[in-house]
Amino acid sequence: MSDVRTINRTNERVRGGVGGGLPLLLAPVMIMAGIWLVKQGGGGGGPLLVVAGVLLLVAGGLISAGFYALQPNEAVVITLFGSYVGTDRSTGLRWVLPWYGRKKISLRVRNVTSETLKVNDKRGNPIEIAANIVWRVQDSAQALFDVDDYATFVNIQIETGLREVASHYSYDHAEEGEPTLRADAEEVGDRLRNDLQARTAVAGVAIDEAHLMHLAYAPEIAGSMLKRQQAEAVLAARRTIVAGAVDMVENALSALSERGVVTLDDERRAAMVSNLLVVLCADREAQPVVNTGTLYG
Repeated sequence: MSDVRTINRTNERVRGGVGGGLPLLLAPVMIMAGIWLVKQGGGGGGPLLVVAGVLLLVAGGLISAGFYALQPNEAVVITLFGSYVGTDRSTGLRWVLPWYGRKKISLRVRNVTSETLKVNDKRGNPIEIAANIVWRVQDSAQALFDVDDYATFVNIQIETGLREVASHYSYDHAEEGEPTLRADAEEVGDRLRNDLQARTAVAGVAIDEAHLMHLAYAPEIAGSMLKRQQAEAVLAARRTIVAGAVDMVENALSALSERGVVTLDDERRAAMVSNLLVVLCADREAQPVVNTGTLYG
């Protein structure tokens, strides 16, 4: 990329054509006047009238060849024998001398969804990823003269930038406090937009938005990763259940002691804690057992 960024830049200059109203009035007048003079000259008026008529016809034809029209968010890049003259961004009917070259370019916002790419995340896991990019031409001169085909250039840079950004993040389960592709899509999108802006600046392109559109594990590891996610979900649920059960047992024992309902020694307290935890943490409903004796037999 260093070689691409060190080329000579062509900066846009807003200049070029003029309003086409006056030339539009002059062209038909000159053509009709030329026809009339040619007829008069051929009818005995003399060769001078014929020459004047021909010159008016040629001038009218040249004026007619210089018209072009611009819609909103369009521009025309004007050149003279290969040299860049300027860019006309004014809308409506415009006119320029006919020997100036004219190349129309769209300045409208473009929306591109990349192909789904298979890349490796930061941990080396194969994943599938795609992004949606909103971009537009900001500098018409750079877009036309500094790259061969600016639309193709942008599409290639989108793929390259997406691969680069994906390699800096884990799909999920990163280190403590580290962003991931799955949980921090907004941060990943901002980084992708900044990276693409740097890559496409040579083409005079502005990247307005970048968002992840598709994110998944590659098929060959999707089953294994799903099992891992399920196991981690079960463990997290168990931790929550156990933490809640411990709080409930602690509150129950405190309430029994404060109200004097029963006096428990260490062994009976341990037995009650065990029974309560079994009841609260079991996967199925507890089956009560009636004890007709004592704890000690």
